[in-house]
Amino acid sequence: MAQAFIALGANLGEPEKALLEAVKRIGKEDGISLKKCSSFYKTEPIDSSGPDYVNAVLEVQTSLTPEDLLKKLLEIEQEFGRERPVGIHNAPRTMDLDLLLYEGETRSGAFLTLPHPRMHERAFVLVPLCEIAPEVQIPGKGLARSFLPSIQGQGIQRIEQEKENF
Repeated sequence: MAQAFIALGANLGEPEKALLEAVKRIGKEDGISLKKCSSFYKTEPIDSSGPDYVNAVLEVQTSLTPEDLLKKLLEIEQEFGRERPVGIHNAPRTMDLDLLLYEGETRSGAFLTLPHPRMHERAFVLVPLCEIAPEVQIPGKGLARSFLPSIQGQGIQRIEQEKENF
């Protein structure tokens, strides 16, 4: 079983409800075991438009390969109505699931890049990631929390919520 971290985000419809449902849905997949889910965070769009996002990070253990895990995440996005309008980069979305880290692997390809290339620049990834895994390393970059000072000023606010057990 490999350790992996998944970023979740949405800003259309009912984002908090969608993220809760996505966590449950991911946990139902064969070969994926949920370990930890961060708090939910309200974040301002970066390189995007539309209303504020709700974001979180999920830690899983998986027997799936990184490619198979990403394929499952893309299928789940589709189930939640994710649309990718042609010519619009970072359009508002009902669900966004990104594979951030997979067992310390690094790779760069047309389908999958690990670690996620901009994760160390985004408060909506770093803050929830460091909440659940304060010692996690970003391969080729270093300790994830060492990047927290560089993302100061990006609008992010923890959402008070009842945590569901999985």
